[in-house]
Amino acid sequence: MGAERTSPDAEQFLDLIGPAVRQAAAIARALEGRVENKPKQGEATAVKAALTMADTAVQEAILEALRQHFPEVSLQAEEDTPLVLEFPKQAPAEVVIDPIDGTLHSYIEARGPYACIVGLAVNGRYEAGVVALPREGLCFDAARGGIARRTRPRGPSRPWKAEATGPRVVVSHELPEPAVARLKEHGYEVWFGSGGAISVAPLIPGFRAGLRFSPNMKSISIRGRVGVLLSRVAGGEAWAEDGSLFPDDLREPARALVVCAEPEDRDVLLRALSDVL
Repeated sequence: MGAERTSPDAEQFLDLIGPAVRQAAAIARALEGRVENKPKQGEATAVKAALTMADTAVQEAILEALRQHFPEVSLQAEEDTPLVLEFPKQAPAEVVIDPIDGTLHSYIEARGPYACIVGLAVNGRYEAGVVALPREGLCFDAARGGIARRTRPRGPSRPWKAEATGPRVVVSHELPEPAVARLKEHGYEVWFGSGGAISVAPLIPGFRAGLRFSPNMKSISIRGRVGVLLSRVAGGEAWAEDGSLFPDDLREPARALVVCAEPEDRDVLLRALSDVL
């Protein structure tokens, strides 16, 4: 009998995979404006179909590090790249990857921050995650029960807290205009961005909250939930569309996501969301 497979230690996962994600984010940044959209076939929308050489290069860079350090994990990888085939189809631990979150609107069209996302899931919930925002030069990571950290290119990691540090909120590109108008009425500066950026909005300097909603989305994807763990470890909180706490269980559906550090922001964003539900 072979050795029993176990799940990676969450802190060790961050120490070994975090640098690879930051390097992959640098690749994405270097390729900005130099790659073409080559849409995937069979997708229902242009957003889902968007694909560039950068997506595949970034994912392969992350998978190379995973193959070296954690070859026993299974994958939920956004793109069908060669190294995906080298991992088991089932395992006690699953690594979720979105190499460039927001390919169409945020990366190709440069309308707001995009993200590189990696999460370690065990028993249906995230135990560790990394969300990099290449254009902003920021990378956040955290493990459940630990501390959240922020890293800048060529700089050390430092502990990081969720705070309302400015008037900006990051929202979905598809957020209807009535909700956008309500936010502006309350004095918020509305930025459109990817789901990964929304999920860590209270960690981004100058921002205070994030609101994710798509009229065509049955539930927030598992990739879009990685940053929720980071924001919570950093002292923020996340809510679903009905005002309940956003679920930790990746199998539990939630149509919208509100994430912030201050209760008053939560109340305003939930009211704006109620206008369009």
